[in-house]
Amino acid sequence: MANTELILSTGFDRAASGTGASGVAAAQTPSVVAPEAPARSQGTLAVGRDLVALTKPRITAMVLATEAAGATLAPGHVAARTQLLSLVGTALIVGSANSLNMWWERDTDGLMARTRNRPLPAGRLSPDVALGFGLTLAVVAVPMLFMVNIATALLGLASLVSYVAIYTPLKRHTHLALLVGAVPGAIPPLLGWATVTGGIGLGGLLLFGVLFLWQIPHFAAITIFRAEDYARAGLQVVSVQHGERAARHTVALYAVLLVAMSLLFVPFGLAGAYYLPAATVLGAAFLALALRGVRGTARLDVRRWAKGVFAFSVIYLPALLVALLVARA
Repeated sequence: MANTELILSTGFDRAASGTGASGVAAAQTPSVVAPEAPARSQGTLAVGRDLVALTKPRITAMVLATEAAGATLAPGHVAARTQLLSLVGTALIVGSANSLNMWWERDTDGLMARTRNRPLPAGRLSPDVALGFGLTLAVVAVPMLFMVNIATALLGLASLVSYVAIYTPLKRHTHLALLVGAVPGAIPPLLGWATVTGGIGLGGLLLFGVLFLWQIPHFAAITIFRAEDYARAGLQVVSVQHGERAARHTVALYAVLLVAMSLLFVPFGLAGAYYLPAATVLGAAFLALALRGVRGTARLDVRRWAKGVFAFSVIYLPALLVALLVARA
């Protein structure tokens, strides 16, 4: 499960009133809920496409890529059948979490420009179908992960429960829900590591740390250039609750922590000879960009800067993982 526009960018719920430090209305009054569109009759192929859309395929693909990275970096080997079970089970449990999240947030999705055309707010699927689909995916996924090993299954269950039952309702109340949502978003490499080793090792925890910290500046940047959209729906993100300045400082702080975490693979002997130069260059570029948001801001085009941070974060993570994989090869 992932917590970004990528990994999990989703809606929060509660209407905005008042004005935050950035001029964005602060969420303090009960939300204005978008009326639920009646489900429209459509063909089998169209229904299939919408069911797939509920799983957020691009996010699921990234989750599988980070899980595969964790499995590749883990010491030891595992049978191809076991690895396949893990990947398919993970894809299903991620699809379940995303489907249940869309079911839960169908009202606020209808209030946001970027999400109003999703299958539920657009009325192409009924909520009951989406709920049943999400639960079915979970029922199929959990036994598959237990067939891999107990550690993998428990991690998968933890990610599903924390994302759907804790993160999703919590973000109706506070921007700090992002820190909760970043946990299931960072579990996929641990799933890969546990698939191979049957447990959680130091390398798996470092991968978890990188994924966890990466999500914060990535998503905080999104909340800046989509602040009006979030405020319109009353979503509790940092730029709405505490203003643009707080969001910029969040980006800078967590970028520093992320780069520091990425370098820990070296002293712990978990990276090859070429990883340090690659991580240093990537980290320096990320820091230079992120810190512009808190230094010399008088002439800063904040929206353009935030979009730049978001775009570079999308490049940074896969590039860092590739460097780690190549260096270990």
